[in-house]
Amino acid sequence: MSAVREFMTTNAQCIEEDKTLQEAARLMRDMDCGSLPICGHDGKLTGFITDRDIVVKCLAEGKDAREVRASELATGKPYWVDADANVDEAVTMMEEHQVRRLPVISDHKLVGIISQGDIARNHYAEQRLGEMVEHISAKERMSH
Repeated sequence: MSAVREFMTTNAQCIEEDKTLQEAARLMRDMDCGSLPICGHDGKLTGFITDRDIVVKCLAEGKDAREVRASELATGKPYWVDADANVDEAVTMMEEHQVRRLPVISDHKLVGIISQGDIARNHYAEQRLGEMVEHISAKERMSH
């Protein structure tokens, strides 16, 4: 089977936990992406932030994105997958945790991001991909 590193996007960057949400939004804009891993000063993954998080958890609450730090949205345990793991493991993890993207770690460092789109573009088993998308989408519909 294929390893995660064969499917992942490699230009991933972390936003440091002490950076503002405005800085995170600018980095997302510059990288043309909608999410970023959040890392501590030691380079370790502390969370994951999406453009939706910035809108819903900051702007919609009347908070100032120039003052709120990424660390304030880095709640819970961050999920990640090893670069040498089988793609099936990544798919299973996405299903279990109802996430569309996972940071990819190798030798304790961020080396990429794997998303549903990456998996689909690489022609992963269509039936398995369809099951994953349906499972995650059904959970999201139930939580909104």
